[in-house]
Amino acid sequence: MYRGAGANGSLGRMRRRITGYHRDEEHHCVAELDCGHNQHVRHNPPWVSRPWVTTEEGRAGMLGTELDCRKCDRGEAADRGAPDARPPVPGGERR
Repeated sequence: MYRGAGANGSLGRMRRRITGYHRDEEHHCVAELDCGHNQHVRHNPPWVSRPWVTTEEGRAGMLGTELDCRKCDRGEAADRGAPDARPPVPGGERR
């Protein structure tokens, strides 16, 4: 889950798997990571290209994929709320 030091000696980032999705209060898609952190996943070309976020099938296909977790890198506490308070997103409901 942790990538070691790179060629330039810098430390790697923590890699965490996507376990589900929910929508935030602005209806943006948020990935739930296995470390307990949440991370927005947006498709906002040309800056961010994640077309898989826009469909149920795309999100389902990305379950288990690892993302860099900057919150783990900073040692932040998990930010999961009560599961029932988050509306599920098709293609990645919590199991």
